[in-house]
Amino acid sequence: MAGTCLRGSHVLVLAAGLALAACQSTGGDWFNTAPPPAPAPAPRPSIAPGDIVGRWGIASYHREQDRPRTEAAARNQCRQPYLISMGSAGGVMMLNHDSPEVLEHQIKASADGKTYIGPGAEPGAQDDREVVSFDGQVLVLRWVDPEVAGRYGTMVLVRCPPEGAPPPRTAARPRKPPPPPAR
Repeated sequence: MAGTCLRGSHVLVLAAGLALAACQSTGGDWFNTAPPPAPAPAPRPSIAPGDIVGRWGIASYHREQDRPRTEAAARNQCRQPYLISMGSAGGVMMLNHDSPEVLEHQIKASADGKTYIGPGAEPGAQDDREVVSFDGQVLVLRWVDPEVAGRYGTMVLVRCPPEGAPPPRTAARPRKPPPPPAR
């Protein structure tokens, strides 16, 4: 009886060895399997919806040298401000090109680190605007679609003071010196 048990255990060990060898030869590396790489973190936009909610003066330019003049023109538009409000799905409510309808726009980031504002989830889509710069007071947006950008230019939004607040004081212009006395 002892010989039978011994033979049975040899058969069991042999079967286990064959099973492990089969796993190794079929690519099932059970002992040295590395976990799959962690997915890259989703890119984060450079601004949040709450950063741009509010009242804005708006103007646009086509040539970069016109930007300072356009910022001043946008500041003067605070008498009739462009309103950006929070949307129900975490975006912001804004006008899009060629439509009088206010609709929700998402703020999204692309893999290359650019931030876009537009309808839909895909960053850099044809109806999006790229955030060129934002310092908390001046927001510069460029349309992605070249045809739309050609018509509307680069948008400059300047934050307006809260409703009812006095307008910001502008620097006083230097006065011209009086004419010399007549002789």
